[in-house]
Amino acid sequence: MAAAQGAGSSSAGPSGLPGSAPGHSSNSTMVAVWEWQDEFGRWRPYRGNVCSYIEQVIQASQQKGRRSGSGLVSSIPLGRADPVLAPYVIDIPSLTQFRQDTGTMRAVRRHVFPGDSAAGQGIVWEWQNDEGGWSPYEMNVCVFLEQARATNHQRVDLGPLGYNYEVDFVAQVQTNKTTRFRRSVQRRLDAPYPVTTSPAPLHTGVGCSCQQCWPNSGTGPITTRYRHSMINFPNSSTAHQVPGRTASVSSSSVGFVPYNKPTLTGARSTPRLNAQSTLVLQQAGGPSTGLSASNGVSAPNLPIKMLRPSKLNQALAATPTEPEAVVKKYLEELKGTPADEDCIICMEKLSSPSGYSDTCESSTIRPEAVGRLTSCQHSFHMLCMLAMYSNGNKDGSLQCPSCKTIYGEKTGTQPKGKMEISTFPQSLPGHKDCGTIQIVYHISRGIQGPEHPNPGMPYTARGFPRYCYLPDNEKGRKVLELLKVAWKRRLIFTVGTSNTTGESNTVVWNEIHHKTEMDSNLSGHGYPDPNYLDNVLAELAAQGVTEDCLGQ
Repeated sequence: MAAAQGAGSSSAGPSGLPGSAPGHSSNSTMVAVWEWQDEFGRWRPYRGNVCSYIEQVIQASQQKGRRSGSGLVSSIPLGRADPVLAPYVIDIPSLTQFRQDTGTMRAVRRHVFPGDSAAGQGIVWEWQNDEGGWSPYEMNVCVFLEQARATNHQRVDLGPLGYNYEVDFVAQVQTNKTTRFRRSVQRRLDAPYPVTTSPAPLHTGVGCSCQQCWPNSGTGPITTRYRHSMINFPNSSTAHQVPGRTASVSSSSVGFVPYNKPTLTGARSTPRLNAQSTLVLQQAGGPSTGLSASNGVSAPNLPIKMLRPSKLNQALAATPTEPEAVVKKYLEELKGTPADEDCIICMEKLSSPSGYSDTCESSTIRPEAVGRLTSCQHSFHMLCMLAMYSNGNKDGSLQCPSCKTIYGEKTGTQPKGKMEISTFPQSLPGHKDCGTIQIVYHISRGIQGPEHPNPGMPYTARGFPRYCYLPDNEKGRKVLELLKVAWKRRLIFTVGTSNTTGESNTVVWNEIHHKTEMDSNLSGHGYPDPNYLDNVLAELAAQGVTEDCLGQ
């Protein structure tokens, strides 16, 4: 792939800025770029073919609406544009990306750029991540860099765009202005983004239930189906690339969060690990309770707390996994449907047939059937729940897309591997009163099973072993015990597409964040971080892993 080169000898001056503002052009042709927001607040552009598909669906919906007077499209399944994106649906009214198998939601946005800009030419600028792959800058940065290069600048300052970096076109590097840490950059040619006639004015209306006005609160069904017209998009916000080094992290519940994450209180006391001790949990493709020694050294007498058999666990052992049976087990079919309530999976009215009736068939569930989850009482099309379950792990559990209540015992698709635990006396920044717990995850490459995206195909395992750290105090030990449960349930990792490198069919983190650095938090993956333990407890709880899972 072609790397950026300085086109001349001129300097960008003290600020490193080109002479004109990025993205301004007399060219009347405009192109549309859709982006999603990752867990660090960075905006990542979808590829040109995916953006083209989104625009085509919206334009077809607008034309149909003008002819028939019907409402605009409310959800767009991305798998029809790219099979790798099969689990993802964009909800247009709330401008969120919804992952059907996990319930994770992320903000999305749409920007337009001149046709002669980087976006119109299919030019993408990328920076090299810690795994050796390439991550794209958000599109307004790509446009800025391309304009600077075209005007013969050797170096530019990204400060005006909210980034603490300088980019040197001649050396092909990005430099953190504070730490002086350098990364390679490159310029890549891809498919041009789609031409559009919709200028996408900024959202300036009164507060409502969209992503811009309702960032982190609220539960339950969305009752206003068409909150804005299709050309009203949220205002762009400047995203910040995390300075320093970054770790590969998969999707997590950040951005638009439709529920309040629970917190754990009154933790049970957990056993303290002896200094320099080592414990290993083996996993052979599924939940495992076996312990082994590490490197031939006997493990200390630190028994793992096993889940005590209970009426719930006994019932789960007999839980059906056939999709229709699971849906009917946890949803009670309603005889009447609320007139103005939406199904937040397909975004169609509950009084109308399921939006998945053309792609999901069932001999026992009617397209117009509506069910209510037995515990949280949220209602959905039963066929939509069937489609969501069938697209996931099919482990006999359901998770409410609205409030995240889990029905049954949620398990994941983590490949076989080993979790190794040890302690040492050195303290972590912010936890001077205790030693450190070290967790080492070992996973090797292998062949995908039936629960993975591409059964029978190989998957890679980059960056293993992975080292993670917790403070060896009461709350840190509680997190450790719950991570053991999550490991046994195959929830720590999964096989998917890396947000960092873009590589598919590889082992990635799965929504439970870990600290992979001890003494530097420039990347967000180290200490000190006073909120980390509470945050990871909330993430574990969102996966159904709470202190109730621990033995009495």
